[in-house]
Amino acid sequence: MIIRAPVNIVECSTIPATLAEVAEEPNWLSDDEQEAWRAFVLARHLLEDALDRQLQQDSGMPHAYFMILTVLIEAEGHVVRMGDLAARLSFSRSRLTHAVARIERSGWVERRPDPSDGRGHLAALTPAGGRAQRDAAVGHVAEVRRVLVDRLTPAQIGQLGAISAAVIDGFTTEPGTIPEGRPRSIPRRAEPA
Repeated sequence: MIIRAPVNIVECSTIPATLAEVAEEPNWLSDDEQEAWRAFVLARHLLEDALDRQLQQDSGMPHAYFMILTVLIEAEGHVVRMGDLAARLSFSRSRLTHAVARIERSGWVERRPDPSDGRGHLAALTPAGGRAQRDAAVGHVAEVRRVLVDRLTPAQIGQLGAISAAVIDGFTTEPGTIPEGRPRSIPRRAEPA
């Protein structure tokens, strides 16, 4: 009996010779998609930088602290559970804890145990925090208008809202739901009580 070895073991194997044989070609962005993506990334960066710089210069707070104060000023009783606050702002719990600790030292927020849950904590807006948010809001809104709203037509504002909602919806687990308490949009500014 004669035993013959295959001429090329790789050709006779079910294992691919290279990873290229199993990897699919990436679904690259078209030129138009790439241009839109890069414009979005740059615009987002420029907007965030302008808003943060204005708030730092005029109010001595970063944009993240302003957003925390804004959520609290709009909340019922100006109090929100820390975990819910983190989810609403898409912050990690540790990032929120650090930020609230800094804001607390400014006297704008108080942390206290949640009476309904011995493990949780609440963030409560102080009167000084309410004043700081309202004072900062004047310049912030002017800057939002300057760097975004006044550059767009009413139709473009509608498109921006629709596009933003579509992106947010892409992060949901089920159609029509939002993950971990995240809002579909930032609520309209409520007048303080």
